[in-house]
Amino acid sequence: MIELISETRCIACNLCVPACPVNVFEVVPDAPPRIARQEDCQTCFMCELYCPVDALYVSPNANGVDHADEAALEQAGLLGGYRKAVGWSKGSEQLRSADQSFRMLSKY
Repeated sequence: MIELISETRCIACNLCVPACPVNVFEVVPDAPPRIARQEDCQTCFMCELYCPVDALYVSPNANGVDHADEAALEQAGLLGGYRKAVGWSKGSEQLRSADQSFRMLSKY
């Protein structure tokens, strides 16, 4: 379930908003998006995948809220963990070079 949008990392690109298949996020003008419908999250990790700055954390616990602590998540390297696992993070150019979906992020 989506747990956190880091306000210090988020660049308000809003790529997470259309990436979510169940419309969990709400755009906020000149600010990071808001988790508006957390209970609708399907734990698909698409928002975390499309976040170019690893500002999101989706807990693998789909059955409840973990009340994630940003500092602890950052220290554990869990912010953007799914993105790293599939090779979309910085330093993984070879893994993503053939991934057509990644090309939409090239401007970030």
